[in-house]
Amino acid sequence: MIIKSYEINKIELNKFNFFLFYGKNEGAQSEIINQYFIKNFNGKVSKYDENEFINNYEVIASEILTKSLFENEKIIIISRTTDKSLKFIQEIINKEPKDTNFLLKSGPLEKKSKIRSFFERNKKSIVIPFYEESTKSLNFIIEQFIRKNQIKLSRESINLLIERSSGDRANLNTELEKIYNYSISNKNINYNTVRKLSNLSENYAVSEIAESFLSKNKKKTSKILNENIYSDEDCILILRTIANKSKRLLNIIEENNNSNNIDKVISSFKPPIFWKEKEIVKNQVKTWKINDLRSKIYEINNLELILKSNSKNSLNILSDFIIN
Repeated sequence: MIIKSYEINKIELNKFNFFLFYGKNEGAQSEIINQYFIKNFNGKVSKYDENEFINNYEVIASEILTKSLFENEKIIIISRTTDKSLKFIQEIINKEPKDTNFLLKSGPLEKKSKIRSFFERNKKSIVIPFYEESTKSLNFIIEQFIRKNQIKLSRESINLLIERSSGDRANLNTELEKIYNYSISNKNINYNTVRKLSNLSENYAVSEIAESFLSKNKKKTSKILNENIYSDEDCILILRTIANKSKRLLNIIEENNNSNNIDKVISSFKPPIFWKEKEIVKNQVKTWKINDLRSKIYEINNLELILKSNSKNSLNILSDFIIN
């Protein structure tokens, strides 16, 4: 069953146990989960990455299906869900567990995605797609923030924040938190201050770090990392950018292996590759073997969990990974 995110308050959620949230807007996903599932919930909440869930499936499934005298209700949250989880989820659905909600979080899922198709057809489950925020909705969040904290921001500053949020309210909230911390001593914040506070505004663009990493240009990558000061939030942003560009490169390599015409593959690739990137991408295709790149993407996915659990040391961990 498919519903819009704004329709969730019209649904009797207690009639469903399985929910799939997918799309680019991770911030909106988290808000829905916190508001409608976690807030005021007194039971046990368990969170897993997909690989962790699959690798420990037997133990997790046993816990789900075992009634406890001390834990009447449970919530299981699985992040970065893909088609790899489908057979395990189907098995659990067939056993009809009670007093347990399954919340599956995912990035964008194509129509041919098996897990998306299964959830859309299944009457026991809810599917909610989350699309990029509109400029109007992001502007509304900023205006609420300004009124609540009595902060003065110019229209130019607001437009900059909207641009750098990339359609995700989680990114926007990260930037607003920086502005709030700065505003403790100054409520009137000008455009230049916002530009300096927002992510990597005066540093190398995040994409440059990702491109130099995938080009295996150790010297340039080290220079970028050494000459700039990054926050914990920047580390996550850098890693996710590397992950996205790595997945894009993997798709290009796979298509090139089938057609053996790299220029055609790059020119027709969707979303389009900017002309300045084309030669860089061609060199990256020559640099990576497909199995090595797949392994690296797996490492990157695992590293994000490590960074989140070691935030105080995240820059050192990220630097060691990128350089070595």
